[in-house]
Amino acid sequence: MVHRPRKQFGQHWLRSEKALDNIIAAAELSEGDRVLEIGPGQGVLTRKLLPKVQSAVAVEIDRDLCKVLAQKIGYFDKFLLLQGDILTLDLPAHLASFPNFQNLNKVVANIPYNITGPILEKLLGRIATPASAPYDLIVLLVQKEVAERLYAKPGSRAFGALSVRVQYLAECELICSVPARDFYPPPKVDSAVVRLRPRQFEPQANDAKKLESLVRLGFAEKRKMLRNNLKAISDRFLPAIPSASLNENEYGLTDLLEKLNINPQARAEELSLAQWVALSNCLQDGEGIKS
Repeated sequence: MVHRPRKQFGQHWLRSEKALDNIIAAAELSEGDRVLEIGPGQGVLTRKLLPKVQSAVAVEIDRDLCKVLAQKIGYFDKFLLLQGDILTLDLPAHLASFPNFQNLNKVVANIPYNITGPILEKLLGRIATPASAPYDLIVLLVQKEVAERLYAKPGSRAFGALSVRVQYLAECELICSVPARDFYPPPKVDSAVVRLRPRQFEPQANDAKKLESLVRLGFAEKRKMLRNNLKAISDRFLPAIPSASLNENEYGLTDLLEKLNINPQARAEELSLAQWVALSNCLQDGEGIKS
């Protein structure tokens, strides 16, 4: 059965053995691993995974493609294929009847680029609501531009709200680049393999929900200085300061930034993750400025 890639599902078949081998190596697989694969496609990555792990669960949204996979791979005692949308699928409920496929500890996948953000949130959670049972390791093939944002350092053009949100939840590193020509059909963009190691960032934010809101507001307009983007919250979380300034709240926020060794002229992308947490904690506690 021939299955042509479907644009509606963002299907592009990876054809590079080198890229596939890099993905497998990055996953640091062992015989005890129970792996989740999202969007197995024609099963080229699946077939490389299976000999190295205890079990693998593949979730494929394309019903017709599931039939192809069943013929190509077969229903081994260590392979479970589920048809559905990974974003809405209740995975624990589906695995309740399959004890050999529960307690998944790693994710290895070539994911659809048009839903990368939602998939990352599904796997990692959010700053305010991290995943309750995080995976040990996540290896993803994603659009190169997104990969650059995931592992970007403060001060770089790629560093943004996504960088802060994901890096608060996981260590991120680039494994390799994958050019568009390595796919059929070639996508319009190059790709990259990234590895995420979920962990608890230290120091933790006192109020994770407030940190999440702070990051969203801080990056609302990247060309503006941070203090201008945060004016909306300064009157709520900074104490009043006697001053001749017409804008006491802005003065207070500037003073707080200086006390945290943050340049008052800085833009959001110039702050490190630790500085975002420190700023959030000071705003939360109402500390850092005394009248």
